[in-house]
Amino acid sequence: MKQLYSRIFSILIFFTSIPAFALEDITLQLKWTHAFQFAGYYAALEQGYYREVGLQVNIVEASPVTNPVQEVLDGKAQFGVGTSSLLLERAAGKPVVVLAVVFQQSPYKIFASPNIHNLHDLIGKRIMLEPQSNEIIAYLKKEGIPLESIHQIPHSFDADGLMNGDAEAISGYISNEPYYFQLAHYPYQTFSPRSAGIDFYGDNLFTSENELRKHPERVKAFRAASLRGWQYAKEHHDEVIDLILSKYSKLNSRDYLDFESDQMIPLLQPNLIEIGYMNRNRWRHIADTYTEIGLLPRNFPLDNFIYDATEPDLIWFYRGLIIALVLSGIITSVALYILRTNRKLQSSLIKLSTTQDALSKSEKHYRFIVDNMRDVVWILDPETLRFRYTSPSIEQFRGFSVEEMMGMPMDNVLPPPEAEALKQKLHGYLKEFLSGNYTDKIYVEELPMLRKDGSVVWGEVIAKYYRNEETGQIELHGVTRDISERKAAQEEIKRLATHDILTGLPNRMLLNDRLQQALIATRRDNSHGALMFLDLDKFKQINDSLGHDIGDNLLKHAATRMLECVRESDTVARIGGDEFIVLLRTVEDARDAIVVAEKIRFALSQPFEFASHRLSISCSIGIAIYPEHGIDSVELSKNADIAMYQAKESGRDNVRLFEQGLKT
Repeated sequence: MKQLYSRIFSILIFFTSIPAFALEDITLQLKWTHAFQFAGYYAALEQGYYREVGLQVNIVEASPVTNPVQEVLDGKAQFGVGTSSLLLERAAGKPVVVLAVVFQQSPYKIFASPNIHNLHDLIGKRIMLEPQSNEIIAYLKKEGIPLESIHQIPHSFDADGLMNGDAEAISGYISNEPYYFQLAHYPYQTFSPRSAGIDFYGDNLFTSENELRKHPERVKAFRAASLRGWQYAKEHHDEVIDLILSKYSKLNSRDYLDFESDQMIPLLQPNLIEIGYMNRNRWRHIADTYTEIGLLPRNFPLDNFIYDATEPDLIWFYRGLIIALVLSGIITSVALYILRTNRKLQSSLIKLSTTQDALSKSEKHYRFIVDNMRDVVWILDPETLRFRYTSPSIEQFRGFSVEEMMGMPMDNVLPPPEAEALKQKLHGYLKEFLSGNYTDKIYVEELPMLRKDGSVVWGEVIAKYYRNEETGQIELHGVTRDISERKAAQEEIKRLATHDILTGLPNRMLLNDRLQQALIATRRDNSHGALMFLDLDKFKQINDSLGHDIGDNLLKHAATRMLECVRESDTVARIGGDEFIVLLRTVEDARDAIVVAEKIRFALSQPFEFASHRLSISCSIGIAIYPEHGIDSVELSKNADIAMYQAKESGRDNVRLFEQGLKT
């Protein structure tokens, strides 16, 4: 037996003496200061995704003078975050390789002072341009504004540069500067490169040819772990905000990071496009745009610039250990959260108790406040479910007098279904109170209440059980507040969350939900469906020459025509600018989808007449059929997008069905 114990002890000593797995130290150079803009990389580090693939990653923020491309090429960092101007760096002989696209649409805009009414007002003015803002330079050149006609000055890296009058315009992100403008109530103008047809990728992950040649597996592993991090950040943005504030930077407030995440996550287009996805045709479009304004030679080769991510994934190390550590961290976080919540609740109850004592000592003052407040104060008998007291404000709230309310049964207070449900709840709450374990529990309900005229008003009810010290009877004391406006606002917010504000069409969120439902139905019925990506041609010229009001009206009229071309079961969605997606829930075959697409194309080609204008546009439509061109939303969306670009490249104003042989 002693020999057995000795052997076990020796084995334990052996395993505890094994040196830890050596992680490779690498550096990721950001293009800006720490913010939600880089959430995916923080998440990958915190969740252990980098460690799983054997990497110890140092994430370095940028300063106003940092050049991420040069940091990577000089070997100070192995990876960096850059804009689509990486193409220009490549053309300048710098061997950069783009690994993944984080933002499918660029967040760049020009923000200008309120006295700048159009882009040409910037001529002769000061403008702050940050490093790698070639997209903005391309925008200015395409709009006929020579760089020598403006005064470029270094970027202040904050919104104060514009608000303090240091410049008449600054480049920035839709997720950053607008927050501070709104906070300061500063009126500002915005100009988007997309209005000029410049639709670039944003925040691209890149490396160098040297890194890729010497460490191909490390590149593959870092890319995969980073994209996992972005998927996690998309689904846990509140948690990542906590992480940023605790470990990276307190420079920005939580409100700012909430605002930034709300603006950033839609740019990922995570519900339609796989995170990190790159379309070679899109890169070609970006290169051609640079060519048009003289920044790139014609037909600039993309070979070796776009990373090929088709090789097998690197085998992850120590999966079991990492999962155990993560689970341990989650359990610890939950325990800390419960502890903090209990402390906050205890603090709130202490404050409430103090307030109640003060009110009981000054009943006269209390009565004056209650009788004149808009909220309704009441006392309910939990046995008879009738009111023992209600404040005079009940008449303004529900139209009944105090006397009418005192004799009113619960069935007359709420609509029948809610009344019955509330009776059951009150019975359960009373049992809790009588048990002695929940004597301080506060109950909050939002309820629809009947008015005297038969209408319904929404009330927020906050109530607590008490035992009357004089009578010994149990009473339910409560306050009811009119929240009808809040409920209406919530319903409107729900609607706006799923619909485009301008056209009223479903937005990307609602489209994705309907697309998932359609895919389930088609799989079940063994049928076919179709997805169309649609882009308006000639819209930019109209928008620029006649103004945004005319452009907005045109988009609304175009949306109406498209709706008239499809069935009620189909969906027409606007996903931004002049881009639309049409979902046909069922089609017999591709010919059915082409017929509908041609119907839409013909409808949009007819002149639009409004506001004394007669306008003409056209459209380019790409079609993908389920299941021939994809069995899930990501693949269908990708192939419809490719087909649309092929329609544009073949002369616009036409319909293209995705062709397998042309898939990029």
